[in-house]
Amino acid sequence: MRRLAVFAGGVSLGVFLAQYVLRDGWVLLGAGVALALGFFSLFLPWEWRRRGVVLCAALALGLGWNWLYVRQVQQPAQSLAERTEPFTATLCGYAAQSDFGARVELRLEGVPGKVMFYGGRELLELAPGQIIAGRARFRDAARIRDEEITTFTSKGTFLLAYGRGALTVGEGTRYSFRWLPARLGRAMTEQIRNLYSGDASGFLTAILTGDRSEVSEEAYTALTEAGLNHVLAVSGMHCGFLMALAGFLLQSRKLQALLGIPLLAFYAALTGGSPSVLRACIMLSLPLLAILARRENDGPTSLLTALCLILLANPFAASSAGLQLSFAAMAGILWLTPKLYKVLTGEQKRGKAFHFLAAAFSASMGAMVFTMPLVAHYFGALVLIAPISSAVCLWAATWAFTFGLLSVSVSFLCPPLGALLALPARLAAEYILFAAGLLSKFPGHAVYTANPYLKYWLVYAYALFAAAYLSRRTGRRKYWLASALAVLTLALTVRLGAARYCSDLDALVLDVGQGQSVVLSSDEVFALVDCGSANSWKSPGETAARQLASMGCKRLDYLVLTHYDQDHVSGVTGLLSRLEVDMLLAPEEKDDAGLQSAILSAAGEHGITVRFVTAEERLAFGRGDLTVFPPLGDAGDNERGLTILASAAENDFLITGDMDAATETKLLETYDLPDIEALVAGHHGSKYATSQALLEALRPETVCISVGSNSYGHPTEETLLRLARQGCGIYRTDLHGTIHLAWNQEAYHG
Repeated sequence: MRRLAVFAGGVSLGVFLAQYVLRDGWVLLGAGVALALGFFSLFLPWEWRRRGVVLCAALALGLGWNWLYVRQVQQPAQSLAERTEPFTATLCGYAAQSDFGARVELRLEGVPGKVMFYGGRELLELAPGQIIAGRARFRDAARIRDEEITTFTSKGTFLLAYGRGALTVGEGTRYSFRWLPARLGRAMTEQIRNLYSGDASGFLTAILTGDRSEVSEEAYTALTEAGLNHVLAVSGMHCGFLMALAGFLLQSRKLQALLGIPLLAFYAALTGGSPSVLRACIMLSLPLLAILARRENDGPTSLLTALCLILLANPFAASSAGLQLSFAAMAGILWLTPKLYKVLTGEQKRGKAFHFLAAAFSASMGAMVFTMPLVAHYFGALVLIAPISSAVCLWAATWAFTFGLLSVSVSFLCPPLGALLALPARLAAEYILFAAGLLSKFPGHAVYTANPYLKYWLVYAYALFAAAYLSRRTGRRKYWLASALAVLTLALTVRLGAARYCSDLDALVLDVGQGQSVVLSSDEVFALVDCGSANSWKSPGETAARQLASMGCKRLDYLVLTHYDQDHVSGVTGLLSRLEVDMLLAPEEKDDAGLQSAILSAAGEHGITVRFVTAEERLAFGRGDLTVFPPLGDAGDNERGLTILASAAENDFLITGDMDAATETKLLETYDLPDIEALVAGHHGSKYATSQALLEALRPETVCISVGSNSYGHPTEETLLRLARQGCGIYRTDLHGTIHLAWNQEAYHG
């Protein structure tokens, strides 16, 4: 078993090196170096010789397999990129609604890998296995314009296809047994909707079928902020619940082993086959195989074998955050959890309640310690309350899953009994959601990497506990000392992060991609101007809320929306679910897309005062003031927007939204604006905004451009040249990230 672990670990390491370290041209060279090292391993002592040869051979295999997969799967698919071609394809699942119609995964005839197809709402009527034919515009799924993404490739999808014209639909193999898991998943989803309602329905749909699309934004936010969002991702916990239920019903280890493996395979297909559920199913299948073969099971070997098999199926899964988090959590549970449990319990006899809490805390901390750097990197947060959340809620997750699965299964045969069994599942789901909402409101429940000092604290904390572990001293005192030092330094880190924003006026143009969101603060009074992004992979509401929390903002005084375009307001509902807001200021006239009504509805649900700006508004703002100018144009949403001027002493910062040059001229003619120190470029650097007349009249020293991946050419060369000729300092969020400007009396620094 140990030799298998070395082999599986070597293959996995080779794939990760190919994905993250070695450029494409160096992969085969790396495989050759690994084979050479394997040859030299033959001259080592016997014990080291076996491991060295196996490890180097496996490393070469992992590198070579990645190289071959790129050429045999990814590159043939990418050869269609940027072309409009006729196609014939088979649906791999049911379609889901998208912003402009529907999307569904396909397999093209003659092209390896999967394709994400975007078309009309008629796709929602189709079933897996059906064949569609038509024309589509193809794009590389690994890159959207100038931004590399791994969302699709990590799932084996290498092309994006956009339908052009009508589709021809055929029956194909829709009634084949192959699509039974997908059909059963759809039937389960419908049955859950019949048995449950509200957030409980979305919660149970997620934990039973893996479909999180029906979880409300507010519920998802609460679970995320409480460190419980892993409950929604079908993983080892859910597969463990399933096998425990199967063991209880079958009462025979051999029968459980015989039926458990196909049951796990079927459940993995039903829930979409994510890396976390595949890891769990493989790890649970190996002990079942060990029972049948009368062999002992080894946790690390099972973990590495699962990782190896997943990466052999798709090397690009190495870049999946879900895979990395799932395996890191399991590694922590296998290695660290027993040690923590031993430290907590010692040799003294204690009650069952203590041992239960110690076991829950140890498991949570074991997973958290190994995943904390990944969570900070991918999600920008460290949820400190997660161990408490797990101890309080995971028992209820067992009830929700077990009774949820029973209720859905039984309701197909006996609806009244299914409804009865649904009661404990509903209560458990509502308890988890209530507890998550409560825990997510605790002060200091989480800290965020918007605080730049947090990454240094992470390094310090890991070094601190590593030193305690390696210390020759025995006993628990060294760990308590390390914990106390970590807590004290974390409190100092949080305080230092907030202290960075103590100027007369601080302005932060947040990196939200192709959109706009600007934080203003003065003397612990906070305002946010806009909160949106046109890039679907960005979360502007989360970005803004976490930036504000890192600044010490517990309640937002003003939320100002220049206008109702998607790239300026898409994150508003997410922001309102994360942070309390006193006042919303917005244009009165309705927008063309109807986004105003959704925003006003969300504001009403959260009890926020709404003020429509129809005349100049001057608001008290810490050591300065905030002036909001009403709409001046009438040609469209962009010209019917608000203008915001933040001032402190003799320093001024102007935000004009998306207004064009003609409306800028009206602004200059209508209001007596001062010379300004800084300006947010209009319309993300469009050539039709930030006109020469505006620049000459206001003479900004610094111009910030809030921009991301886009098809409009923003910022345009014409605008950049205009700003350069004016002598402005130019900062761009796509190049520089979040931009922080600060003013103190006459002094200014950026």
